[in-house]
Amino acid sequence: MIFAACITAAVTAPPTETLVLQSKAPKDGEEVGVLNTSEGNIIVRFYPDLAPNHVKQFKSLIKSKFYDGTRFHRCIDGFMIQGGDPNSKDLSKPDTWGYGGYVKDGKEVNLKQEFSDKSHKRGILSTARGGHSVDSASSQFFIMHKDYPALDKQYTVWGEVVSGMPVVDQIVKTGDSEKNGAVKPNEAVLIKSFRIQEWPVEWPRKSDGGGVSIPLF
Repeated sequence: MIFAACITAAVTAPPTETLVLQSKAPKDGEEVGVLNTSEGNIIVRFYPDLAPNHVKQFKSLIKSKFYDGTRFHRCIDGFMIQGGDPNSKDLSKPDTWGYGGYVKDGKEVNLKQEFSDKSHKRGILSTARGGHSVDSASSQFFIMHKDYPALDKQYTVWGEVVSGMPVVDQIVKTGDSEKNGAVKPNEAVLIKSFRIQEWPVEWPRKSDGGGVSIPLF
């Protein structure tokens, strides 16, 4: 298959950073995903109009805290950063990274492709898949570091980065270009938490429920 100390007052996050959005910024009240990584925060928006089943499953996994403790295990400069594999929680088994997915009742849950006209430009959030089947997406995802139109209508786009591309620029450096982007366990960037919040995002968040305090950028 393919943040700083918290403060006491609520602060609205910057809407775009340096990324030129391909579409309008999220509407007030729109659900967004907040990735709290060991390199900083990344905020993503969802595209349920383009890939309703993918968004439904990924949101469900996010709400179940499936991604907490996983790592970005494959990173290729000029291409993308990939994460979402539950196997990456185990630092002692890096050889299994990239082969895991969402398993229910002993069987991996796969999604049928939902290709669209949305191009794989910098900041796009898309779905990794297993083998050659276009209907083998599960829990793994990738964020585009640079434009790569060759992926269009080959992988399902289900979201886009709203804020945090400088963090992506740091994460992508961890991959080994001579090993297809493989990341050493001691260098892999940790996803501390992945949460759903309403736009505009404010800090600190008091209703996480899991005791997670999401810091400022």
